[in-house]
Amino acid sequence: MTPSPQRTLIILNPHAGGGKAGQVWTALEPLLWKELGELIIAVTQHPQEVTAHLDQAYLAGVRRVISIGGDGTNHALVNALIGLNERNPQGERMVYGTLPIGTGRDWARGVGMPFKDPKEAAAWIARAQPQSLDIGRVHSESGDEYFLNIASTGLSGDVVARVNHTRTRRPWTFLGATVQSILRYQPQALHVRLDGETWYDDRAYVLVVANGTTFGHGMKIAPNAQVSDGLFDVLVIKAVPKMEILAALRRVYNGSHLTHPAVRHARAAQVEVQADHSVGIELDGEERQGSTMTFDVQPAALRMLV
Repeated sequence: MTPSPQRTLIILNPHAGGGKAGQVWTALEPLLWKELGELIIAVTQHPQEVTAHLDQAYLAGVRRVISIGGDGTNHALVNALIGLNERNPQGERMVYGTLPIGTGRDWARGVGMPFKDPKEAAAWIARAQPQSLDIGRVHSESGDEYFLNIASTGLSGDVVARVNHTRTRRPWTFLGATVQSILRYQPQALHVRLDGETWYDDRAYVLVVANGTTFGHGMKIAPNAQVSDGLFDVLVIKAVPKMEILAALRRVYNGSHLTHPAVRHARAAQVEVQADHSVGIELDGEERQGSTMTFDVQPAALRMLV
């Protein structure tokens, strides 16, 4: 008997990238039908709708999902997929791929996907093979949540809040928001433990817990991070004069900042953070708040097209 062709669930957020996702879908749809075969298209208006679409597709035998949207769609799908796996512990895992149309597209940068031309990205995803990748889990006062690329706290939470409240985003929006935040942000006291041992206990601008390499529209904040090594790359930027941080900001775009005296970095499977009061948390570009956080690697938790 000839096996039935694989079907693919498409999660489309037409509003991502300031409406760009909806605009490029007309050109992408026939290409994806040709490259991937039968498509089941689910248009979402809110991240909360993703779980229902996944459950329905899984019950119908679909085992591949591709998102077309921005960081919010990506974040919602990762969390929904983990929930789906937990509800079907003995079942075949859904394979996930992403076609980034949002502002940052930093996951695509980190894994080498062509992200400027959606058609090139679609051809890339059609050739990609599923691999088991790590993801991160954070436990805070708000409960448990998962992230694919990078989580951080401190200054970055302020940056993301500025970007997310910018009505029209441009390529320089992240850089402008970063400069504004550096000028106004006061470093916070953070107590950080890596794998149970105290690692940092002082004021800091930002703490980064990285599974992937890149955030903030091209900042290679963790250039040595690997998505399947069972470890986070952890980085802290110490409280030094603001002009020193601004002068070194360009180095983050090529990854040479790791040798700066204000930067400390290490690797760990668990990162515990205690702040004196609630601080901003950023999870794949999504805003959260908390004062007590524990980040844990979830090894090989996600089957993804890379």
